[in-house]
Amino acid sequence: MVSENQISDIFCLVDDFFKQIPQPQKLAIVNGKKTRIKSCIMSDSEVATIVIAFHLSGVRCFKWFYLNYVKTYLQSSFPQTVSYNRFTELSQKSVIPMFIFLHAMRGLCSGISFIDSTAIKSCRNQRINSHKTMKGFADRGKTSMGWFYGFKLHFAINENGEILSFKLTKGNVHDGNRDVVKFVIKNLFGKLFGDKGYISKELFDMLHQDGLLLFTKIKKNMKNSLMSISDKVFLRKRAVIESVIDFLKNICQIEHTRHRSINNFLSNLVGALIAYSFIPKKPSLHLQYENPLQLTLGM
Repeated sequence: MVSENQISDIFCLVDDFFKQIPQPQKLAIVNGKKTRIKSCIMSDSEVATIVIAFHLSGVRCFKWFYLNYVKTYLQSSFPQTVSYNRFTELSQKSVIPMFIFLHAMRGLCSGISFIDSTAIKSCRNQRINSHKTMKGFADRGKTSMGWFYGFKLHFAINENGEILSFKLTKGNVHDGNRDVVKFVIKNLFGKLFGDKGYISKELFDMLHQDGLLLFTKIKKNMKNSLMSISDKVFLRKRAVIESVIDFLKNICQIEHTRHRSINNFLSNLVGALIAYSFIPKKPSLHLQYENPLQLTLGM
């Protein structure tokens, strides 16, 4: 469970950042008349902090976490809590400032990057035909684990396990889709390591024009190509991004199949990604910089 000290540290960081974001107008036009938007007793910073804390708590049910932990044991930190139904509405409205905060928490590219994607299911396979919540947003897709219905999260990390960029697509979008990859590697440079799903001459040429060298394992019917020993080692260490996916799904709970709206799904997704950035010990290669031009693996 997350301690009060950890929650206080998260709140201070979130609140300082949210104060820099321009606030929306307090007036709305309804039926041709100006209507004042009522303020809430809980701030966006408090709402975002509770959502992030849930994804770090290890608790599987957010309703239990809010009613039995936040409203019971964290009254000193959050003295003016609202009902559970009202809080779910507030968490959905806080998606945009949380998304901006997520981009500010991204890692820095050092020239060594890893790219992959993971499936995010919207429902169990037995309920695909009757599922309506994500209709029009999600789609059927297939991974090495089989068929699913939902989304795909395409993302890149650095050697320290920090997320550099990401893109959410429907489940039927291929890993090597040029538009998706181009979006993910927009601010990257150096070398990029991926799995066999990114094997494509067109993709390699596109990345090379953008200043990136793509390295992947080869298929059985492909000719081998020469590469340095260090590049072979980094390619073998590509599994670090699989460990990041494991953290996102089993610790930060980026995926569950009980969402009741697309806004609730986005709130859960962004909250989980932010929570991952607060994990102190991320999957890492433990690189050592012997000099500015050389990287070695720490043993």
